[in-house]
Amino acid sequence: MPVARFARNGNFIGLLMANTILGFAMPMLLILGGLTGLHLSPNAALVTLPASVQTLAGMLAAAPFSLLMGRFGRRIGFAAGGVLALAGTALGASALVSGNFVLLCLAHFILGAALSSFQYFRFAAAEVVSPEWQPVAISLMLTSGLVAAIGGPQVFIMAKDALAPIPLAGAYVALAVVILVGMVPLALVRIPRAPAAGRVAGAKRFASLAVLRRGPVRRAIGIAAISQGVMMFMMIPTPLAMLGCGFTEAVAGDVIRWHVVAMFAPSFVTGFLIKWFGKERIAVAGLVILAIAAVGAAAGLSSAHFYGSLILLGVGWNFGFIGATSMLATAVTDGEKAAVQGLNDTLIALVSTICAFAAGLVVTGFGWAVVAIVSLLIVLPAIAVLMLGKAEPATV
Repeated sequence: MPVARFARNGNFIGLLMANTILGFAMPMLLILGGLTGLHLSPNAALVTLPASVQTLAGMLAAAPFSLLMGRFGRRIGFAAGGVLALAGTALGASALVSGNFVLLCLAHFILGAALSSFQYFRFAAAEVVSPEWQPVAISLMLTSGLVAAIGGPQVFIMAKDALAPIPLAGAYVALAVVILVGMVPLALVRIPRAPAAGRVAGAKRFASLAVLRRGPVRRAIGIAAISQGVMMFMMIPTPLAMLGCGFTEAVAGDVIRWHVVAMFAPSFVTGFLIKWFGKERIAVAGLVILAIAAVGAAAGLSSAHFYGSLILLGVGWNFGFIGATSMLATAVTDGEKAAVQGLNDTLIALVSTICAFAAGLVVTGFGWAVVAIVSLLIVLPAIAVLMLGKAEPATV
């Protein structure tokens, strides 16, 4: 597929537009989960419960959404996610109007499940382009995270008081509008479906988990899970560690902002690097960068150490996650995609949840340096195992 033809690929452009707009939901919900919990929680210990059940729902819904897409197609799966998201926003606004904390938690559970469907845009992008352009398509799809990181909070700020005197309810209404607008480009997208026989075979294969016996599949899932887990393990406690070192909330927030930029900005070139150097090489390079980030974090507590290590953490996640996604896209057959991709995202969500929870315990109990050392101890064995494993074929 020539560059000009790739640039004119209507299916890819439609997916990219939809993913970019729908991506606004994640940062908006990260903000809403904490603030609405603070507003409605009957107990200080339950403030983070809406955000927690949102994460749990994402983990539980990942595999079912993948299987749904495998059976009925990507568009049906994305549409189902959009409908769920609209229901969640309606319940969220209603919870604030009625002051009902249980309803708020239910709203975020539904929204978390809906967001899990949008994670499959990266795989859908690989299915609408020729094989040689798959890494580029996956990489460019993740650039939407950079736009969302900037635009999502801005939409929240503009809309949060729209239904005053009811605090924050306007943000849920604005999110519903975002979801509706984001679904429009999907009406123009046509994504090929796996043959029916292949889908049945894929379901049986999932039941036996036999696909995990294949080295390329295990490596792809392992790299993605480690990249996501280490990123969460170091990112989540960063503001807490910085405040403990005497930095202001503004400085801690700025470090996180540049970390998010570093997570998504390289996506403009990561796909091309994969085309030139290979999927597994870039994925391993991502793990190496994560290790360097951990060393930098353990080396000191100055602002330069925090800025440098968190920026490297973002770049390492980008290379590792996109490289692993590209590896998985070519390691399975069409009939296996639904089951394996669902298993992949479920494991990633599980590792993320465990690491996010453990990070708070480690940083408060042992300090930031131990967070960095534990991260290094996770990454180094993974690099060693990958280097000893079977090398990726030269063709990508």
